[in-house]
Amino acid sequence: MCGIIGYIGFRKASEVLLKALKTLEYRGYDSAGIAISNENGIEIKKGAGKVDDVATDLSFISLDGKIGVGHSRWATHGRVCNENAHPHSNCSKNVALVHNGVIENYLELKEELLKKGHKFESETDTETVAHLIEENLKSMAAEKAFSESIKRLEGSYSIVAIIKGEKRLFAARRNSPLILGIGENENFLASDIPAVLPYTKKIIPIEEEMLVSVSDSEYKIMDFGGMQVNPKVLEVDWDSTVAEKGGFAHFMLKEIYDQRISLKESLSAKTEEARKILDSAQNIHLIACGTSYHASFVFATLLEKELKKNAKAFIASDYQFVANPSNETVVIALTQSGETADTIQAVKFAKSKGAKLLSLTNVVGSSITRLSDSIVYLNAGPEVSVAATKTFSSQLAVIYKLIYGNSYLSNIPEIISNSLSQEQKIKELAQKIKDSKSIFFLGRGLSYPIAMEGALKLKEISYIHAEAYPAGELKHGPLSLIEEGVPVIALAPSDETKAKMLGNIKEVKARGGFVIALTDNPKLEKEVDAVIEIEKTRAELYPFAMLPALQLLAYYVSIFRGIDPDRPRNLAKSVTVE
Repeated sequence: MCGIIGYIGFRKASEVLLKALKTLEYRGYDSAGIAISNENGIEIKKGAGKVDDVATDLSFISLDGKIGVGHSRWATHGRVCNENAHPHSNCSKNVALVHNGVIENYLELKEELLKKGHKFESETDTETVAHLIEENLKSMAAEKAFSESIKRLEGSYSIVAIIKGEKRLFAARRNSPLILGIGENENFLASDIPAVLPYTKKIIPIEEEMLVSVSDSEYKIMDFGGMQVNPKVLEVDWDSTVAEKGGFAHFMLKEIYDQRISLKESLSAKTEEARKILDSAQNIHLIACGTSYHASFVFATLLEKELKKNAKAFIASDYQFVANPSNETVVIALTQSGETADTIQAVKFAKSKGAKLLSLTNVVGSSITRLSDSIVYLNAGPEVSVAATKTFSSQLAVIYKLIYGNSYLSNIPEIISNSLSQEQKIKELAQKIKDSKSIFFLGRGLSYPIAMEGALKLKEISYIHAEAYPAGELKHGPLSLIEEGVPVIALAPSDETKAKMLGNIKEVKARGGFVIALTDNPKLEKEVDAVIEIEKTRAELYPFAMLPALQLLAYYVSIFRGIDPDRPRNLAKSVTVE
């Protein structure tokens, strides 16, 4: 889940790479580095820490040259330290490369290379690839040395390399995202589209098991067998300023407010073909991870309740162990990035059993789209903060359009705006609960998966233990954890769960819990300690009224605890390893 960038062209490469790495830092921020090919050979600067800190300390932009690669790391192989930062090189320092993924057979390759006299400087799997290329360069030209090295790798990778004396970038992709950005007398390789948007909107998503050779004026894409391919160039319509904070203190807060706009785009998504698939299906499996799993939970509930389908949501990492798909199964994969490794592996398992695949994703040309029989794009635009906000609401919007069509959904952006108007009240409540050891979230019906999402947001960016429960489960165990002052967030809209939720709230209050209710019911105010008002709306639309409030609550608790909500510890935006 690292960020990678390669550049060749007429600009100062170090400046391009640094700007791109700042954009890609949401993919990993344990360490950073760049390598530049120039008249001195290949020069590398890298170290542990966030991009800005490392770049300043090591003066990245002091390196001259118009060809280079860069990397922001989320550690998988090897601890976080200067030696394990990318780019990695080899004994003779004539190769430098960056890598996202996991080389599964690196120990076998490393042992072979050690016997041939190679000396390693890091603990990473990536360095093995640099030495492998070096070994092949002894008997092969650069392009062949690179391609033959890649063919020996097992596992997942997107790799971009520079080789001394070569005015080209070399790249390869297998089970890890990689795009080619095409400019005027310059070209780019990156793990994600926002990295190249300041320079070009012409993009080629690199397919599975492809090799790429790029100069400043041309590119060549081949499969692993050496057959050249000519994929279609896509023109993306994202504005490069969308990846900037736009005056907000953090990307997360900007993206929470962006929902007022992004949901309009999501509600315009093309869903006709996907709806036909749903109408003809009876056995539906929904596969997702994390936030997307909560969206799949909503989807499964609506499929059962509204369309009378047999639908079940599965956590992707467990799917192959607990599910039994067949050629009569429609699998729906929900993945914001389209690159989530667990979801992709689950999908491959389902397809091996003959299942049909419908995917909901935000990224055109992502891995999941190439496995899909039908695709619905979220149209949310780039999301930079690690914590998913607008992509989750966009998933919900697309789900609702698939279920209900266009009827009565047009006011969803207004519902979001009204919820955001409670920001000051939410800040005050965040201040009151910021020092809690545990916080519980309760909901019933469609409110339960929203409670799950609220708990996930809080725990991932504030580091407070947070759990969500179906409110009816309180008396089956969790009630023993409620004592004086323990915060309980009760999702209590005026829907069919209203009376039952009131009973649950009274149970919590009787044990001394500090209850914050998200509600449109004024009568509830005297039953709880605090209220976050939500808009009265149709019963099925209450998730949209409650979601922004929960996102803001998590955001401000994080801020008041002195944590950067955009970069929670140990987490990365796109989980591209299993």
